[in-house]
Amino acid sequence: VQLQAYGGGLVQAGDSLTLSCAASGRTDRAYDMGWFRQSPKKERRIVALIKWGGGASYYVDSVRDRFTISRDNAKNTVFLQMNSLKPEDTAVYYCAARLQSGTVWYTESRSYNYWGQGTLVTVSS
Repeated sequence: VQLQAYGGGLVQAGDSLTLSCAASGRTDRAYDMGWFRQSPKKERRIVALIKWGGGASYYVDSVRDRFTISRDNAKNTVFLQMNSLKPEDTAVYYCAARLQSGTVWYTESRSYNYWGQGTLVTVSS
């Protein structure tokens, strides 16, 4: 499967932004999806995950209650709604996919086989 992330940009602190990740290719298979982010000189880290069925999601503590991950399987697209953005949210955001894994949450980037190209989010203070 190929992933393409888009929707990043430059915003001010407190603003909202929605990222999208469109999947193409082998979309006939069931994938758990995730958003990761990476700041300069830092490793890529999990932001949010969503299970194939869309009914279960996971968030890292720093974004819980501000970000919402969702998916539209009919359109092969995953979204990350980001509200109340902070300067520390500045990073390149990547979407990722792995074949569905039941109830297990895989939060390490090495557990994901497929990656989008990344989209830059810059939050100014």
